[in-house]
Amino acid sequence: MRYTLKQAAEAAGKTKPTILRAIQAGKISASRDTISNTWIIDPAELHRVYPIESETKSPQETQRYDVTVNEIVVLRRELELKDEKLKELQEERERERRTLQENIEDLRQRLNTEGEERRRLSAQVTALLTDQKTKAYQFSDIIQEQPATTTEPKKGFFRRLFS
Repeated sequence: MRYTLKQAAEAAGKTKPTILRAIQAGKISASRDTISNTWIIDPAELHRVYPIESETKSPQETQRYDVTVNEIVVLRRELELKDEKLKELQEERERERRTLQENIEDLRQRLNTEGEERRRLSAQVTALLTDQKTKAYQFSDIIQEQPATTTEPKKGFFRRLFS
C-alpha cells in the first residue's frame, strides 16, 4: 500500500509541508499520480528517512506511556480487589439469608408446637372443670342424703366457737 502526502505525514509523525520539503530536496523519492496529481510515496522510502513513529518515541512520550501502563495495572488491581470484596459481600449476604430462613422455620415450628400444646392444655382444663362440677354435684347429693344423727340441739356460731 502506498501513502499519499497526508498519510505519509501521519505515519512519520511529521507535518505535510515537512514531507513535501523532503521530497523536493530529494531525500525521499516519490511520484505524482497522473489522474489526481497527488504525491504517491512508497512506505519503505518514507521510513528510510523518517522511522515509524512508534519506534521513535521521545522520552516524554515513553514516560507518558509508562505512566499510562502503570495506571492501567493499578486500576486492574483495584478492579480485582473490588470484585473480590463484592464476592465476599455476596457470600456473606447468602449466609445471612440462610440463617434468617432457618430462624423463620424454627419460629414457625415453635409456634405450631405452642398452638398444639395450648389446645391440649385447654382440653385438659375443660375436662378438669367438667370433672369438678360432676364431683361437686355428687358431693352435694351425698350430704343431702345423710340423715342427721346428732340429738344435740344446734348451737349458734359463737357458742360453737367459744365452747
